[in-house]
Formats: sequence, structure tokens, C-alpha cells
Amino acid sequence: MKLICSQSDLSSNLALVSRAVPSRPTHPVLANILLQADEETNQVSLTAFDLSLGIRTSFSAEVEEGGEIALPAKLLVDITSRLPDGEITLDDQADTSGEGIIVTLKPKTGRYQVRAMGAEEFPELPQITTQEAINLTTAALIEGLKGSLFATSSDETKQVLTGVHLTVKEETLEFAATDGHRLAVIETNNDRPLDGNEPLEVTVPARALRELQRMLAHNATSEESVEVFLDKDQVVFAWQNQRLTSRILEGQYPAYRQLIPRQFERQVTLERKQFISTLERIAVLADQKNNIVKISINAGDQEITLSCEAQDVGSGTESMPAQISGEDIDIAFNVKYLMEGLKELTSSEIQMHLNQSLTPVIFTPLSGLKMTYLAMPVQLRN
Repeated sequence: MKLICSQSDLSSNLALVSRAVPSRPTHPVLANILLQADEETNQVSLTAFDLSLGIRTSFSAEVEEGGEIALPAKLLVDITSRLPDGEITLDDQADTSGEGIIVTLKPKTGRYQVRAMGAEEFPELPQITTQEAINLTTAALIEGLKGSLFATSSDETKQVLTGVHLTVKEETLEFAATDGHRLAVIETNNDRPLDGNEPLEVTVPARALRELQRMLAHNATSEESVEVFLDKDQVVFAWQNQRLTSRILEGQYPAYRQLIPRQFERQVTLERKQFISTLERIAVLADQKNNIVKISINAGDQEITLSCEAQDVGSGTESMPAQISGEDIDIAFNVKYLMEGLKELTSSEIQMHLNQSLTPVIFTPLSGLKMTYLAMPVQLRN
């Protein structure tokens, strides 16, 4: 195998796929990146796979002799990222001692050699049996991921909650995430609607979706279409010359729609940025104690008052105007959960819907993104 490519193409694509290389590989070959060079198309493909998450990307190069080889990921990334701009020649040859393969990189100055492995040892990415793609715009996908990933659980004992639950309906894609304390649900439009099929439901690990979010943000335009292929074990996202493959989490995802109340006794309309900045100030004291902030809703004065009592440290109180319907009530939240959700509700005004002091509270934007954020209140202790 022999090819000539630019340092920037090789370095940037290696950095991209290396994020799927496991830090503690269960098999030596998984610490490698599979490089495949095609002399007919003059394309170089790079693949990394940790048996759960796979990333593949490709770029143009001058391929003099095609072939494939497994290269040590960390070493190659570290070397190529430090090489000067310009062309790099890469070729391989059998080690004269008969122990493996040596790959030589020749930048415009210098020469580097690394020991590689045969491509036949590298595991193949799983194949999706269905050929029917769901098409989404990059903007819709990024919107759905941004509004849901923050609410996933980091508790590995509740595996299914460490992912985002995707429901593909006839004309919409729904993203849902919960960690047991809060729930985020976002609806975005499909580019190409399903033909009256039954909704498809899968739960995708948050780690894979964070990589997808990162890749889309750096390498795709907002109107570009992303193809999504689903089956019961795998999901594939494909666009341009990039592809992300992930296993699907097993287990029954909670019936989250049943958690969202249908009717409310109270409704509060708030200016979102003012609400967040007020919470941030109160959070300075809440951080000293138990992260709890109390919200007192006063319908007569049409204002809410945020307060925190941090014993042996101090206290804080701040009020802000609001449009309130329903009776007065005091309610308390974990301030971090509250702020994380409010930051994803992108409209200038938001609504807070609630019943009693310990029943689920729903936050929705007044315009734009179709999102529901549910936060569970906490008990106030006197």
C-alpha cells in the first residue's frame, strides 16, 4: 500500500475517528484505527470501533497502491498532529525480522516508522439489514440532541437511562431523556416522512450521541440531510463521507408520557433569561448547602420570589415579575436540575405549569422549539 495525502486531511480525520478508540481495549487490535486505501476512487477510509461505537470517515488522497492496515491510534494521532503542513507519503512493508508490518510516514522533512497490525484482525462494523433510511436535517438532529442529552443518567446500573430514547413517528422524530429526577422531551420534523409505518423506538447510548453531536457541529451544514438507519440492535447515522454506528441499549424505556400531567391548577409565564440569571445568583448560596432553591408564587402581586437558606453561611432572596394564574404556592427544586433544563428552552418567555408542591412541574417555551421539560420538586424542610 502506498498513498500521498495532506497532513491536515490525515490529522483531522484521525482525530475524529480516534474518539471511538477505547481507552482500555479488550483486545489489542481495538487500540488501532483501520486504514483502507482505494486506488480506483483515490479515497482513504479510516475506521475506529470499540464494539459498541464505531466511527468511519473518508477523504481524498493520491493512492498509488491500494490496501488496508490497522495502525496504532494514539501514536499515529500524536505524530501526525505535530507534523508540518504539506504532503505526507504513507507506505507499508513487511518487517524484515518477520514480526508484523512497518508503516513509514514521510513528511516533507523527516521520516517516521510505526509498527502496525494486519487488517484482517480488525472487527467489521455491524451491518444494518434495513435499507429504508429516515432523513433528518442536521439542524433538527442537533436541536433534538442538545435539548435531551443533558437529562440522561450517568448511573450505569440503570443502563437504559444512560441513553436518549428516539421515537420515529410518521412525520416527527421525538427525543426523550430522563435520569429519574427530570425529563426532557423534544419533537423535530422528519425530512422524509415514514409511509404510515408503525412508530420505531430505540434507546441510543448518550456517549454515541455526544460524538454524533460533535461531528455534526464541526462537519455539516444545518440544512444537510443525515440518513438514519435503524434495526433492533444497531443504529447508523450517515452523511457526506462520515458514518457513526452505535449499538442500541437493551431494556424497556420508562413510559415517560404517563409522567406528564394533562391538566394544571397553576400557570406562570416568565422571562427566561431573567429567571436563569436570578437562579444563578441564588445558586451561589444553594451550592453551600444542598442545592435547594425555594420558589414562592404570589398571584396577588404577580411575582415570584426565589430564596435560599444556607444554615451557618447566609441566606438570599430575590423577586421577579411573572404572569400568574391560580393560587399562591411554595415549591422547591434542585437548582442545578432547574437551570440545566431552562437553558435548553430557547424562547425568550417560558411557561411553568404546576399543580401541588410535590407533583411534577412542566416547563415549556412559548415559541420555537417544541420541548417539554419536567422537573420533580423536592420537599421543603422547615
